[in-house]
Amino acid sequence: MAVPLAAAPSQGDTAQQPPPSTTRGYTVFLGGAVVGREELTVLTTADGLDIIGKGRLSGSQDLVINRAEVRYRPDWTPEVYELEASVNGGDTLLYTSFAGTTAVTKGVDAGQQVAHTDTVPPQPVVLPNVFFGAYEALTRRLASGAPAQELNVFVGFGAQGSLRLLSTAAELVQIGTSTLNVRRYALAYAGPRGAATVHVYADDAGSLLRVSIPAQRIDIMRDDLAAATSRTVVYSNPTDEAVVIAGAGFNLGATLTWPASARGSGEAASAKAAATRLPAVVLLAGTAANERDGVVAGVPILGQLAGALADAGFIGVRYDKRGHGQSGGRAESASLGDHADDALAVVRWLSNRRDVDRERIALVGHNEGAWTALLAAARERRIAGVAAIAAPSATGSERVLEQQRHVLEQMKVAPAERVAKIELQERINTAVMTGRGWDSVPADLRKQADTPWFQSFLGFNPARALEDVRQPLLFIHGELDDEVPILHLDRLGELARKAGRSRSVAVVAVRGVNHLLVPASTGEVSEYASLKDRHVSAEVTSAIREWLTKTFAPGR
Repeated sequence: MAVPLAAAPSQGDTAQQPPPSTTRGYTVFLGGAVVGREELTVLTTADGLDIIGKGRLSGSQDLVINRAEVRYRPDWTPEVYELEASVNGGDTLLYTSFAGTTAVTKGVDAGQQVAHTDTVPPQPVVLPNVFFGAYEALTRRLASGAPAQELNVFVGFGAQGSLRLLSTAAELVQIGTSTLNVRRYALAYAGPRGAATVHVYADDAGSLLRVSIPAQRIDIMRDDLAAATSRTVVYSNPTDEAVVIAGAGFNLGATLTWPASARGSGEAASAKAAATRLPAVVLLAGTAANERDGVVAGVPILGQLAGALADAGFIGVRYDKRGHGQSGGRAESASLGDHADDALAVVRWLSNRRDVDRERIALVGHNEGAWTALLAAARERRIAGVAAIAAPSATGSERVLEQQRHVLEQMKVAPAERVAKIELQERINTAVMTGRGWDSVPADLRKQADTPWFQSFLGFNPARALEDVRQPLLFIHGELDDEVPILHLDRLGELARKAGRSRSVAVVAVRGVNHLLVPASTGEVSEYASLKDRHVSAEVTSAIREWLTKTFAPGR
């Protein structure tokens, strides 16, 4: 679920003027695999728009485009479409000229002579199947004021179709540490080969960024968007700043959220905050969210927490987990311990900043992110406190069985089947922990379960971890939490006190709030889709803010 972005342009905004000449590269994906590339040159003059390209596609056909060109007059009537290409070694040379409602095509197509005349409607968009760069004209037309709801399409000689605009939406795309305002258009296409939904993306000037045809699993992206350093921002705060943090052999893509009093970015914000050295909070997501905003069931939990804590005077840091978003590393081999190492890398990075008070850095983890926070705090004394939100109190193995029993109860599974599924999960847990007994586990389930992360998860014991944590602790839970029931809250408080370390322990239950930290009626997962309020409860953020203020108070 995309969150409206204040930084993105509104639908009524006037598009910027595109540059007179640009040259760009695009990568073509099929089913996520790279299958081709196009190089595109776009010329804008008083005589109209000229789109010139070349490229290559591989797959069922080997297509080499030596030259493709689509030229438009200033009133968006096409003038010429020209294609010089080779398909599986066979030459194609086509030239289509447009005059009024007539399109005349001559040339050679796969070795066959072509002489064809089509009657076309006024101002069709020329979108050949083999030349994706031609979509530049479509994005320019859509961005040039109030877009037409219906557009005619000329695919090639003897083939025409139509496009109907379904919706437009503003998005924010981050490339490295810079951001780009994007307009996404969803269109319904009807043509000779059937119907499909097409998504096209453009920048403020209407220049083509991306074409996506989900039904055909085709994605064409400008090279910088196709890079690993690109991500779509689903949530943003007014004072967000994109940063890159050095991790264990790779970088972590992250976002700093500044207090309004230190609003700015880079050196400007750093200099402004240096005089006071602000406290900082590192936010950690659970297993259901891998990217920095911590989006679960449409709620950007970490993004909203960062904004609320920044409003209270704390620098908030959230980052993509290793192997996800803009972060390097390998996700499939990462354990809970590895995630704790990444959290510590962020803490060290903060400690070395001159605008951060290294004595006032806390970790705030949601669900299993709280386990990561406990592991990190046990290893690094400079962490000043840990807030565990909706955290499980059971061992990982017990937690998996608890979750499965709950799901089976919700599904109304017959008792015999329920027992069989629980027994199978117990065999899986044993095999993961001991390496023995895999012969009694289906191969597909072994493939899912036999991973470093799941092994570390099953073996995690909060009681044991708490014995090594000396920092102040806050346990906070929504009373309507259906995923990690409220009984875990009191258990964690008891475990922390039994550990006997010299630290304070605070326990807070928030009424009327579910696992997503938003107001709810029942708290059940089935209720998530119908939730009206998707904002993290102010009672949750207030409790965390008050605890941080107390924990960071002088003399503690």
